[in-house]
Amino acid sequence: MSTASSPVSAPLPSEAELQALMSCAHDLADLARGLSLQWFGQPLTVDIKADDSPVTLADRGVEAALREHLAGRHPRHGILGEEHGRERLDAEYVWVIDPIDGTRSFISGLPLWGTLLALLHHGRPVLGLVDVPALGERWSRALGGPTRHRNDHRAPGRQDLCRTSGLTELSRARLYATSPDIFSAAQFEAFQRLTAQVAMRRYGGDCYAYGLLASGQVDLVVEAGLQPYDYLSMVTVIEGAGGVITDWAGQPLTMHSEGDVVAAASPELHRLALGVLGVLGVLAGT
Repeated sequence: MSTASSPVSAPLPSEAELQALMSCAHDLADLARGLSLQWFGQPLTVDIKADDSPVTLADRGVEAALREHLAGRHPRHGILGEEHGRERLDAEYVWVIDPIDGTRSFISGLPLWGTLLALLHHGRPVLGLVDVPALGERWSRALGGPTRHRNDHRAPGRQDLCRTSGLTELSRARLYATSPDIFSAAQFEAFQRLTAQVAMRRYGGDCYAYGLLASGQVDLVVEAGLQPYDYLSMVTVIEGAGGVITDWAGQPLTMHSEGDVVAAASPELHRLALGVLGVLGVLAGT
């Protein structure tokens, strides 16, 4: 079970401040989209990092550009990025950046990769954005407001409110996970128990699956072994659409979570999923 402490209790930023920060997040996403699409579909050298995950010039270049933008706009803010490490994590505000989530999809031509941005205020996620450049789709939310969805291929610039399906029955649920390879043996056994009870199991959605959950097209996303830059952007997005997202123990996701994630379209569905996963036994490796 996660032993991470809850984010520090502190007054929330004002609505005006959150709106200004959301404007900055959209500017960052626009910058990342323009850069990443220049590399998508082009031959790229792929390096393998210490954790056996792939990385390219595109990942590093996009994050470097986002850091430069933030340095000019919010020089006192902290940053945690997948490719270029951490700066000022004790700051009041910390941006969490995954420049290209789904690098395996990116390098193999699958358009489901995205840029993930989260903003933490005293450790609490207050802003999240998921951008899928190749599909022209974006989900975003600042705390206190609703989750909004853009599809720039259909209606450029228009932001529509989106809601989860609200489904409460496992037998009708559509479930996504990035890959069976992300689970330990014990976790995969529990995952199979869960997927045996749902209507549909699909692999390979990357960050796009969470957007589909927020928009009501997917009902469950179950993952394991993620890093903070993989999941923190999802917290405000999923919750603002009416869903629930926690670790496998049902605890809030923070910078210090283990990275095992369950996102669901409703509190009832989330509770049922955790029950089938048998959290205590799984995390003990039994």
